[in-house]
Parts: sequence; C-alpha cells; structure tokens
Amino acid sequence: MGKKIAGILLISATFLFVAASRDRKKEEIYRPQFHFSPEKNWMNDPNGLFWLDGHYHLFYQYNPHDTVWGDMHWGHAVSADLLHWQHKPVALTPDSDEPDNKGDAWSGTAIVDARNAAGFGSNSAPIPLLFYTSFQNGQRMAYSADNGDTWTKYEHNPVLPTTDDSRDPKVFFYEPANKYVMTLWQPHSPELPADSAKNQEDTQGFAFYSSTDMKSWKFESFLPGFYECPDIVELPVDGTPEKHWVLFNGDGNYCIGDFDGHVFAPKTPLRKSDFGANYYATQTWNNIPATDGRTLQIAWMRDGEFPGAGFCGQMSFPCEISLLKSGESLQLLRKPAREIELLHKRPQVWENKTLIPGLNKTPVQAKGDCFHIIGTFDINNVSSFGFVVAHSRTYEGVEIRYDATKYVLSCMSAQVKLIPEDTNIITLEILLDRTSIEIFANNGKTVITNAILQNPAARNVTLYNTGGELIIKKLEIYPLRSIYE
Repeated sequence: MGKKIAGILLISATFLFVAASRDRKKEEIYRPQFHFSPEKNWMNDPNGLFWLDGHYHLFYQYNPHDTVWGDMHWGHAVSADLLHWQHKPVALTPDSDEPDNKGDAWSGTAIVDARNAAGFGSNSAPIPLLFYTSFQNGQRMAYSADNGDTWTKYEHNPVLPTTDDSRDPKVFFYEPANKYVMTLWQPHSPELPADSAKNQEDTQGFAFYSSTDMKSWKFESFLPGFYECPDIVELPVDGTPEKHWVLFNGDGNYCIGDFDGHVFAPKTPLRKSDFGANYYATQTWNNIPATDGRTLQIAWMRDGEFPGAGFCGQMSFPCEISLLKSGESLQLLRKPAREIELLHKRPQVWENKTLIPGLNKTPVQAKGDCFHIIGTFDINNVSSFGFVVAHSRTYEGVEIRYDATKYVLSCMSAQVKLIPEDTNIITLEILLDRTSIEIFANNGKTVITNAILQNPAARNVTLYNTGGELIIKKLEIYPLRSIYE
C-alpha cells in the first residue's frame, strides 16, 4: 500500500474514532454538554490555569484509576475557545508510592515564566511552570519545554519544604517589587511552633512567601481565618482605572484588600461569591493577553452526581470577574464568559409582554436540556415569579423563584436576598446543562451554582408568575449546541 493512501486511511480512521467518541459523549445521559468534564474517572479541583500561544490550559485533580477520590494526579486539557477541550496525557504523577496519600500530586497553580526567572527557558521563548503540593512532601515545581505537552519535575524539589498538611500553592508575579509571590494554605503560621497550636480552625490561614527565582522562597506574612485553595488577583473596578486586590478562599468566598508584596491587609470581611451548594476551589487563568483584558475564573462543581457514568466531576462554566463600586462599597461581579455565545442556536425572544398569573397561562415555553436564558423583568405588582426547568407532566423539575414580597431569590436549597435594580427591575441570566444550573442575578452581583440531574424525559422550561402581573422587558432563550456536535 502506498504511503499516501496509508496516510489518508490513518487520518480517516482517526477522524472516525474522534467522531464516534463525540457522539458517545453527546448521547451519555449525564454527560455535561457545554461544561468541562473528564473523559473518564474522578476529577475535582481545577489546578494550574494559563494561556499560551492561543490555547487555554486547564489542569485538575485526577484519579486515573477510579471514579472516586484518591491517588491524586494532575489531569490536563487544552482549548482555543474555553468550550471545546482536547484531553492531554496526565501531567503530574505522585512523588512516592507510600500509603495514606503521601506524595500524591495535590492542588496548585501555574505561571508562564515570561522573564525566565527560573532559568528553564529563555526571554524570547517563555515556558510554563507548575507548582503543586506533594502531600506531606513539600511544595514542588515542574516545567515544560514543549508548550505543556510534557512536564519535567525540578530535580531539586521541594522548592518549599513542608512536612505537615500545608498545600495548594498559588504563585504570581508582583510587578511593583519585581518578585514572585506564593500564597499557601497552612494549618498555622510558620512562626508558630506546631505543638503550640491549640485548634487548627483557630490557627489556619494563608501564608505569603516571596522569591526572585521561584526556586527558593522567603516567608513574608500570615493571614489567619482562611482555608484551602487560595487565589489572589488584582481586579479592575468596572468603568474606572481603579484596581483592588481580591483574595479568594477555598469555598470561593472573597475578601477585598491591599497587598504590598509582603502583607495582605483586608478592607472587607469574607463575603460569599456563590450561594449555591456546588461551588469550590476557584482559580483564575494566568497570562491572559493584555489585548483580551479579562480575568477568567473557574471552579469545581463538587458533590455532583453522574449515576452509571464512567466519570465523576465537572467544572463550572468559565466566568469573567471584576469589581463594581457603589458609593464607597465594592463588590465582586461574575458573569459567564462571552464564549458561551458561540454555542447559541436561534432564540425565542419576548419583549414588552405583560403576563397574568398562572403556570399554564404563560406564552413562555421552551423544550430542551441545554439553554442560555437572559431576561430583564419588571416585577410590577407580582408576588413571585420564576422558571421551572427540566420538568414534565410527571416530573416537577427544578424551580428558580423570586419572592417579590421578601426580595429573596431561591433555587433548591439556596436562598439569597436580591434587591431590585431601579426600583422594580430584576435581571436573570441562567445556564442550564444536563447536570447543572448556574444563575447570575442582577448582572452578576448574585450567583447561585447548583448540581442537578435532569430526567431525560423532562425537558420543559416554563416561566410563571403569581399574585400579580409580571412585565417582561426582554427575554431571550437560546438553545445551546453540544460541544460534542
């Protein structure tokens, strides 16, 4: 057989294999259709995130041998659009074969070494570095000379020796002092003798270290009252040149403050960034081009269920985050990344419609399992309104409800105060997938992230109102293409 024909056959076979794999994922009942999920086995926290040469890199905690937590490796995937992900080989493996998880590759971060501070690349060809916790074996580093395809562990690891449960390093460049900073969860301050720690909940927090080469680290300060998976980023205030530092806790809660390269000084208490039950281990992408200008964040949707599937775990949809200033008050805004629009099919649109009460009287009906819903509502004299999604005549589905008498938005177990904008206006943006629902209210000021299980026979979406008229200023319901189409 000629080489040219053999090559064509190989390409054709590869295409058919990939197409079959995509079809299979599209048909899996509990496979998310536009959220990231592993091809198989267990996944949890997002880890090193960076952009390089046109691709977003996503790493995650991964068990390559089972659909339950354990034997932690780092999985890896890349995407050009935050939607369609190519799964890559495992990036990091455990550092020992000892029992009790010792040496497992636990959570961490990534940075693109644009200044060649670590000396593994060059100024003209910066390379990415991963920082991870080798459980009870210190904080370690790996580097890639081939744009992230393969990873080499630094031969003089650990770069920060720790033997306790210290974990989850976040590393970033602090430009004003021309140095690198590592934020790390520790059970107590490094300045406090371990045997003097009375209660870990009272002593645990985030430690800050600095370095010029990322190979040796100097302790700077300790901030108590935080737990796991730190992330710290300087965010712009919408519509202004103003910026502030934001420190994220493992549960996604955040604190706004000042950071001088040594100490983080909080200006606010910890605030909730998500009121749902399934949002954890937030991380932001490093090295996003200045021409893009966004700060992109993602989280693990913990405790999701995928019965009978050969995988377990999904990520939240990537979001753009910024700060909003109202008077002297600052708060976090979180909105779906604009790339979601690439999956839009032709929408149903309603404008300036007045709805009388009743679930069966509304003209707003849609059928499907994946939607992007964007609505602006004048609550007028209504008592409550909302959506019922993933329902049928025999399956009640999931309700998103706004109580206009108490100003409370609720979904499943989540309840949160939501004050109307401009007296009577409520905005809702909803992402509905087969195993999740994300609600962004009042332009991203309030967010609810919940895992759900859609019944395959229950695909109805209905808007309702009770106790008075609801005015639809504008409502767009976009069916979404599967990323596996």
